[in-house]
Amino acid sequence: MFARSTLAPALALALIAGPALAQAPETKITPVEATDLPPAVVAAVTKAAPGLKIKEAELKVRENRRYYDVEGTLPDGAEIEFDLLEAGGRWKIVETQRDIAWTATPQPVRDAAVKAAPKVAPVRVIESTQADGEVIYELFAEGQPTAPALEVSWKGGGAKVLTQAWPH
Repeated sequence: MFARSTLAPALALALIAGPALAQAPETKITPVEATDLPPAVVAAVTKAAPGLKIKEAELKVRENRRYYDVEGTLPDGAEIEFDLLEAGGRWKIVETQRDIAWTATPQPVRDAAVKAAPKVAPVRVIESTQADGEVIYELFAEGQPTAPALEVSWKGGGAKVLTQAWPH
């Protein structure tokens, strides 16, 4: 949902020789107009980001779970996306995403990625902060804009390359 060209052209090299990341389960995606979002979804994202201007949203159904992905712009112009999961009839933010530069990732995350894929040079990095504070860095390779080529978890000061796609 974010613009794909947010990183410097110098990083526009392919992610090469990395471990295969198991694909996420199939997801049914339905675009939703911002005005058609449930009030509880709007309340959750505007509480998390006061002044948020919602630009677009999608309803996603995957493995009997319902999510809303809500993308918007903060008052300072920065783009942000919230993933909300329906649980027990309530909507909870489970992930907050933003694009960042590869050089803005924590050094241990870059080190783990380079160890797994020595010629790593992502053309896009999404920082996905989970509800529990864990951060998943999604690294995208040139020519592969829809799914990360590599994901690295950052929690408690430790970085770990994931072998399966993160569930959110």
